[in-house]
Amino acid sequence: MPRYDYRCRSCGSTFELNRSMAEANAPATCPSGHDDTVKLLSTVAVTGGAAAPRPSGGGGGCCGGGCCG
Repeated sequence: MPRYDYRCRSCGSTFELNRSMAEANAPATCPSGHDDTVKLLSTVAVTGGAAAPRPSGGGGGCCGGGCCG
């Protein structure tokens, strides 16, 4: 189930809720009981751990295979 971040406009606390995508925009109550909350825009950082594939063909050159004259 997706996790969504919210911020309470009354007390300023930030909290997370696990809820279905269908309920993502439903009103949320902060842990202190305030109803004036807003859903925060989440950003996802994607970092690759794998290197890009290297061309095969032995040799270097501008094309990786010696096709340049």
